[in-house]
Amino acid sequence: MKPISNVFLTHASDVLAETQHGMTSTQIAKFFSAKSLDYGVDVPYYKTPFADVPNKRTAFLENLQKFDSVQQFEILTELAEDYKEVPGVPELNIKLFSQYPDYSKKKDNALFDNELAEETKHWLEPFKKSYTLYAEALAKMKAGNLQRNLIDDLRLSLELLLKEVLGNDKPLEKQIGDVGAFQKNKGISAETTNMFNTLLDYYGKYQNKYIKHDDNVNGKEVEFIVDLTSSFMKFITKK
Repeated sequence: MKPISNVFLTHASDVLAETQHGMTSTQIAKFFSAKSLDYGVDVPYYKTPFADVPNKRTAFLENLQKFDSVQQFEILTELAEDYKEVPGVPELNIKLFSQYPDYSKKKDNALFDNELAEETKHWLEPFKKSYTLYAEALAKMKAGNLQRNLIDDLRLSLELLLKEVLGNDKPLEKQIGDVGAFQKNKGISAETTNMFNTLLDYYGKYQNKYIKHDDNVNGKEVEFIVDLTSSFMKFITKK
């Protein structure tokens, strides 16, 4: 596993110990004192006031650098949950999981034991814009936050895929007719095409009602939407 870079650790320190909204010096000292005991790692700044550092962000960073990458990942994951209301923290958590997925211990998330997502990524890879958004949506789900954003990413990823495959610039909800013609040319039965298009129509309506015009995502539905989007994409792209 690649180590977590100092660039990333510095960015994390800037976000989590941000002057106005981030952790206070007292919170930083208390947190790293506990982690020092948990991991048996000595840290330089475990009590306030911090001496010989220009600011609390530097104290945070120098403490964090004393741990190995596995410990750093666990520390940042814990802090991202505890301080998720701090501006920039949810996005930091997404970057952590997307850039360092091998450190994740969230094995309870069934999506990542699901072959459908990995197979979809394989077929989707030639379609770079769509692939990037799809991968980001999976990272957001793995990080366990920004559900509304990840569902919207999936919608846009599917829309971009259809535009590229079908050679048009239509929004998702106006692709039904073109998708039908495309499936017919592939030799897909009328019954399967009708079923696919009906699901796609409901998918668009769901997005418009719950995602594009409201922030009202039911967490219980997220994995189903991920799987449904994946099935659409696999069916469209698989040779």
